[in-house]
Amino acid sequence: MRNTEITMPAASRPLVAGNWKMNGMRHAGAELLAMVEGYDSALAARVDLLVCPPATLLAQFAATAAETGIAIGAQDCHSATAGAFTGDLSAEMLADAGASHVIVGHSERRTLHQESDALVKAKVEAAWRAGLVAIVCVGESEAERRSGAALEVVAAQIRGSVPQGARGDRLIVAYEPIWAIGTGLVPTVADVEDMHGTIRRVLGEVSGEAAAMRLLYGGSVKPENCDALLSARDVDGALVGGASLKAADFLAIANIYRQHALSA
Repeated sequence: MRNTEITMPAASRPLVAGNWKMNGMRHAGAELLAMVEGYDSALAARVDLLVCPPATLLAQFAATAAETGIAIGAQDCHSATAGAFTGDLSAEMLADAGASHVIVGHSERRTLHQESDALVKAKVEAAWRAGLVAIVCVGESEAERRSGAALEVVAAQIRGSVPQGARGDRLIVAYEPIWAIGTGLVPTVADVEDMHGTIRRVLGEVSGEAAAMRLLYGGSVKPENCDALLSARDVDGALVGGASLKAADFLAIANIYRQHALSA
């Protein structure tokens, strides 16, 4: 059974997504249950939640989250429908297990597995073929940031990784500066706004719906540092790493948006 899908593409409705990476055993389902309990009607009215566990937990999490409003996604997919690709999973398999989204092009895949923009684009197309929303990750290294090439590097990743015809209901872009992932370092709000503005502009080159696409910020996002980042211009949510493993931290990040609504 397919997990509840997030259908609203408009950037005005934020998304907080959790990437569990290679973490979590079956007992981690207790954290998902705590997220379900904490995702009350007031929070659900303001923000979408997505959890991307390791593949071993995908079907379990999808069953737990069914009809709760929390979507479940995968962390990667193969570009082919099926075949002799030992250890890989097709987008169709992920959808069959209950996923509604899939992360592609994460810097750890690009770096550790030498994934090219062309391969990331093929995975996006595979996600669309299977009816999944693709979350395309982009970001620059510390050296690229220091050299002043960050905007150019990320713009090139967008052009190379996003297929023509992208739409807001099937594509999300996550900006994760590589130097900020797991380091505790975060860019300034001005830097994030410059980067997200560039991403939206370049998305406009490959799609007429750039304004409707959600752009997430990721990279050491924690409850303590996310308020200013998530309220920055052109930031439509967050892709959360380590802080998404604990329901209390993940929900605290999501509740930043409820606080913004109450203070507006």
